[in-house]
Amino acid sequence: MINILVVEDDKNLNQIICSFLSKNGYTVTGCLNPVEAFGLLSGRIYDLIITDIMMPQINGYDFVEEIRKNKPMIPILFITALDDFSSKQKGFVVGADDYMVKPIDMNEMVLRVGALLRRAKVTRENRLEIGDLLLVRDEMTVYMDGRELSVSPREFNVLYKLLSHPKRIFTRSELMDEFWGMSNDTGLRTVDVYIAKLRRELAGCKSVEILTVQGFGYKAVLK
Repeated sequence: MINILVVEDDKNLNQIICSFLSKNGYTVTGCLNPVEAFGLLSGRIYDLIITDIMMPQINGYDFVEEIRKNKPMIPILFITALDDFSSKQKGFVVGADDYMVKPIDMNEMVLRVGALLRRAKVTRENRLEIGDLLLVRDEMTVYMDGRELSVSPREFNVLYKLLSHPKRIFTRSELMDEFWGMSNDTGLRTVDVYIAKLRRELAGCKSVEILTVQGFGYKAVLK
């Protein structure tokens, strides 16, 4: 199942977009502002983001710019009333992949979403299998030799991130920003606690190991 996040401060339009996408087979979560969106993004993996530009607290431009620091590949679609060229130009400059002007045609939106997902090569399987280890995104569940491991959604997301890029080093700051959010006041040692828990759960794993890279952070390696 494809997970889509809709960030739109107009409650009625938010509900319409979410309902229409749901009817077309997507799993959709709606929220009313970027602050709420950052919290949702820290606890779940999304395949595409639809966002307005003119919103309270944080505008859509700043929201997308912040998202692009940690999620450079996620497709982002702007839906906004701003129809002048300079607004569209700024939207693409900050990192949007597509831009629609309100009022929008819902059927066209679905076509654009499908095209963005195809370009991003998002599959509906959402499984990551490495040797005796299986991660299922729809369930946010980790299995080792068929046995379900005890991991929280955030632990799942951290592990999925590491295993999606084996041998790549992720700093504590990168992991903190992506999975705890930029406004979180917990220290970087929180990441160490989560890594330690994952290592305990993966103690008997024959295929994967999480290594500490002194002075940098962590990486996953395949045995």
